[in-house]
Amino acid sequence: MHVLAVGLNYRTAPVEIREKFAIAPEQLPEALEKLKATKSVMECVIVGTCNRMEIYAVVDRLYMCGAFIRGFMEKWFGVPRADIAPFLYIYEDERAVEHLFRVTCGLDSMVLGETQILGQVRSAFLTAQAEGTTGTMFNTIFKQAITLAKRAHAETGIGENPVSVSYAAVELGKQIFGDYKGKTVLIIGAGKMGELTIKHLRAGGADRVLVVNRTLSRAEDLAAKVGGQAVPWSRLEEALADSDVVISSTGAEGLVLSASQVKRATARRAGRQLFMIDIAVPRDLDPAIGELSDVFLYDIDDLQQIVDGNLAERRKQSLQIEGMIASELEAYRQWLKMLGVTPLIRALQEKSHMIFEETMDDLDHKLPGLSDHERKLIRKLTKSIVNQMLKDPILRIKEMAGEKGSDEALRIFTELFALEQRVAELEAEMNPAKAARASSSAQPVQTREAVTRRTMPLMRSPEPALQS
Repeated sequence: MHVLAVGLNYRTAPVEIREKFAIAPEQLPEALEKLKATKSVMECVIVGTCNRMEIYAVVDRLYMCGAFIRGFMEKWFGVPRADIAPFLYIYEDERAVEHLFRVTCGLDSMVLGETQILGQVRSAFLTAQAEGTTGTMFNTIFKQAITLAKRAHAETGIGENPVSVSYAAVELGKQIFGDYKGKTVLIIGAGKMGELTIKHLRAGGADRVLVVNRTLSRAEDLAAKVGGQAVPWSRLEEALADSDVVISSTGAEGLVLSASQVKRATARRAGRQLFMIDIAVPRDLDPAIGELSDVFLYDIDDLQQIVDGNLAERRKQSLQIEGMIASELEAYRQWLKMLGVTPLIRALQEKSHMIFEETMDDLDHKLPGLSDHERKLIRKLTKSIVNQMLKDPILRIKEMAGEKGSDEALRIFTELFALEQRVAELEAEMNPAKAARASSSAQPVQTREAVTRRTMPLMRSPEPALQS
C-alpha cells in the first residue's frame, strides 16, 4: 500500500483556478464515493478550503495512480487534465504523510500557524470516515495528524500571536479594556478592512457597532452585514462621544477627523478612555489626537510592527513544531513496518493458542481425575512454555519487517509454520479492496517492497518553504 497526496494550494494556483476546485459540503459524500471507486484507490479523504484542495489516497500501487486521480479531478470538476497539471503537486508515501502533518499543524498555511485548518482537516476526515472511505491506514494517520496539531498548538502557542493588522488592532485594544463586553465600536468608512476588524471585535465581545460613511447607503449596507447601526456623517462627533473604540479606514486623500473634533467629543465623555485605530493609508486621523488625555491612538505602522514581531515569534515556534513532526514521522515509520507483518504475527499467535487449547482438552480426557488446582497449574505452565517459544520468533519477525529484502525470509517463515491461508485471510480483512482486486486478477499479489522497486516514481514537488 502507498499513500498519495495530490492537490493545489495558494502557492501553486491563483484564486481564479482554486475556485474551480471548490466542493460544497453537501457534495463531499458523493465526491468521496466517486473517488473511492477510482481504479487502485483503497482509501481517500478530500480536504477543501479557500486556500487549498487536496486529495489524500491510499493506493495499491504507485504506477499510474497519479493519472487515475487526475482523471477523477477532470471528471468531477470539469477541468481538462492538461489545464490542471501545471498547478498540481504530488507527494508519495512518507512525504505525503509529512505534508499532511505540516498542513494540519498550520505550517503550510498562508498565515503561518493558523488554527482553522486543524478543524477543517478533522471535519474532512470525519466525513470520509462516516462515508466509509477510510480504513486501517487513514484511520491511524489522520488521527495521528490531528493529535499532533492539537499538541503543537497547546505546547507552543503558535496561534496566539496575531499576524493580521485587523486582529492585531483588536488584541491591542484588549490591553486597554481587558475585553470588549459592553463597549461601543465606531467604524468610520465602509471598507473591507473595517468589516474584518468588526468581526474580530464581535468575537471579542463588542455589543454595539456604529457605522459612519460619507455615503449613507454604504454605511447602511455594512451595518446590515455586521448587525450594526448606520449613522449620518453629520452626526460623526455625536457618535464619537458615544463610542469606546474607533476604527477609521476610508479612502479619503486627507484627514477626516481633527484633534479639535476629538477634543470636543472627549469633553462629553466624563474621562472615559477612547481607543482609536487608523488603518487608512494615507492616514484618516490627525496625529495630534494621540496627545489628548484618555485617548490612545495607533496607526497602521504601529500595528504592522506588532504583526512583524509576532510573525518572527511564530517562525521561531514553527521550528519546534518541525521537531515534533520529525518525531511523529519516526513513529509512523515504526507503525508502518509493523503493519506489514501484523497478519503473520496474529496468525502465529492464533495457531499456537488453538494448539494449546486442543492440548488442554486432550489432557482433560486422558487425566479426568485432575483437581482444579492441578489443572490450573498445568495450564499456567503450559501457556508459559508456548509464550516463551513464541517470544523470539515474534521478535525476529518485527526486526525483519524493517530490513531490506525481508520478503523472502518472511515468506519462508510463513510456510514453515503453515500459516499461508490464515495470513491471506487476515490481509483480506485489513484490505478488502486489495483482496478483491487480487482475486480478480491473474497477476500474483505483489509485496509493498517489490512494487516500490519496480515502479517509476511520480513527479515530486520541491520541499515547500515556511511562509506566512
